[in-house]
Amino acid sequence: MTLKQQLGLVKKFLVGGSRDFQDSKIFHAISLTAFLAWVGLGSDGLSSSCYGPAEAFKALQGHPTLGIFVAVATGLTILVIASSYSHIIELFPSGGGGYLVASKLLSPEIGVVSGSALLIDYVLTITISVASGADAIFSFLPPVMLPYKLWFAVAGVTGLLILNMRGIKEAVLPLVPVFMLFVLTHLLAIVFAVGAHMANFSTVYHETGAELHRSVNSLGLFGVLFLILKAYSLGAGTFTGIEAVSNGLPVLREPKIHTAKVTMRYMAWSLSITVMGLMAAYILLGVNDTPGKTLNAVLFESVTASWGHLTGISFVWITLLSEAVLLFIAAQTGFLDGPRVLANMALDNWLPKKFAMLSDRLVTERGILVMGIASLAMMVASEGSVDFLIVLYSINVFITFTLSQLGMVIHWWQERESEKKWFSKIMINGIGLVMTTFILISVLLLKFNEGGWITMVITGSLVLFALFIKRYYDQTSLSLKRLDIIVEAAVMSGSDVADKEQPEPEYNPNAKTAAILVNGFNGLGLHTLFSVHRLFGGVYRNFVFVEIGAIDAGSFKGADEIGHLGEHVREESGKYVDYMREHGYYAEAFTSLGTDIVDEINKLVPSITEKFPDIVFFGGQLVFSNESLLDRILHNYTVFAVQQNLYLQGIPFLILPIRV
Repeated sequence: MTLKQQLGLVKKFLVGGSRDFQDSKIFHAISLTAFLAWVGLGSDGLSSSCYGPAEAFKALQGHPTLGIFVAVATGLTILVIASSYSHIIELFPSGGGGYLVASKLLSPEIGVVSGSALLIDYVLTITISVASGADAIFSFLPPVMLPYKLWFAVAGVTGLLILNMRGIKEAVLPLVPVFMLFVLTHLLAIVFAVGAHMANFSTVYHETGAELHRSVNSLGLFGVLFLILKAYSLGAGTFTGIEAVSNGLPVLREPKIHTAKVTMRYMAWSLSITVMGLMAAYILLGVNDTPGKTLNAVLFESVTASWGHLTGISFVWITLLSEAVLLFIAAQTGFLDGPRVLANMALDNWLPKKFAMLSDRLVTERGILVMGIASLAMMVASEGSVDFLIVLYSINVFITFTLSQLGMVIHWWQERESEKKWFSKIMINGIGLVMTTFILISVLLLKFNEGGWITMVITGSLVLFALFIKRYYDQTSLSLKRLDIIVEAAVMSGSDVADKEQPEPEYNPNAKTAAILVNGFNGLGLHTLFSVHRLFGGVYRNFVFVEIGAIDAGSFKGADEIGHLGEHVREESGKYVDYMREHGYYAEAFTSLGTDIVDEINKLVPSITEKFPDIVFFGGQLVFSNESLLDRILHNYTVFAVQQNLYLQGIPFLILPIRV
């Protein structure tokens, strides 16, 4: 067994076998219902209740009763942002993430800013979720175990990376029981904390009023307002993840819009109730920040103080464990939506096109690897510090939120004459725009020197990189335009010959055959065809055109899209056949669809060589005047892999250069 085969077996064991994209049930099998989407995508938002409310509460600096106002404002903000994203779901039914919204409604360049911020946000989603999960677990472990927390977090990211390489549904299904355990335990803790104080509600009411009065006397009215707004802004991590459903529309069960809206309702109400309930519980039980423990851990210990030692400890451990695992589930959002944003930007030439390619498991394997590796680097660099990571996290997500809301406001204003409900929709998105802009500016100002500048540098660098890649692809496209003249000449030549009566070319299995790899009826393919004719004259009487339709993130959106791609491939290769037959040569086309072009060509070769035994394969390859490392990274070198495979079978393959 060769090394390649051994590595293939290891990959199959870890990741799983290949999937058949032609299976009519495949889209149903790998899609998520509203409930599973709530687990896989909504968990990012719900898990933010593990750290967002705590950050806001700690910012109140000894004035806990002001948390009432922060809790109400936070709950309303969640509902407003969720409602505005429901409009985005309607407007972008194939997936309306921040990148697409900003690109379509503002400009492609602003879309790149939004997409870059979203990518960094998803990397941080993975990092902060796993780091917070590690914090929750180590909150009830002996202090002597703390030095191992970072290594535990690194192992968590690595495990999730491997799990996501297997596929979307496989990564979500095992996590459902723990997700529900989180919901039930937190609901029980909140109900117990609030319910225990309902009997003496009047006393609590008067004490709260007295504490509020003391806060106003000591800080002044403006001081109180500033503190409330500061806490509200610093709890911005609570709102992260709300956009995940609109980004993840392609993985949802049909009808996608209905499924997405139901998922959004599940997520919005569960998050707002949990956040407001936790904030109320912090106030009622007088929870204080304790070194080495999360605020939620302190809360749960206070809730169970009267339950008996064994019962209380068991509940705290189970609840914190459910928090930890939910935070690990929340990291799924980064692995689900991050590669999708990468793929969308790659399809628009802002990033290397390889990020749009799918693996044989029908996942964007390269995107998952990038998200996982970047998260590991961020985890090690930050040493798993949630306080530091949450600053970077909040800024990026609110860049995307703000640009998305701005785009929607402009859209509804432009559509006010044709959209009957434009006023109510523009009001919702307008309120969302004001809220998200305020939070973005506040967090930037308050936390700029504490790490906010770092995320601006990272995001800005990614934007510049995307602009550089786009410029490179545009320049290459301009260089290739000269080849389009060949297409025009070929079409005119074909029409001239078609006007004359030509005998139908006959199939001769003994005639020499040229098999040419093409990727559409374009200048590249015709340049290769004409080079064969120029170099070998009339040696070849049979011509075979081999074209593979690549199943990538752009085409893998449903059975209809796959069908359209197949029709397009057959139509394009058929143009070569018609052209050669019009010129007196026998020609056929062999086509296929797949995620790996080299593998699909290998599958077609036996049937081609059986029908045309005296055959030579040809492929064109772009050759740049001053080839750089970037040329090798950004351009496809498939022909070399095909050449190597055919050589091993004793089949000749010639690569013809196309200089640009």
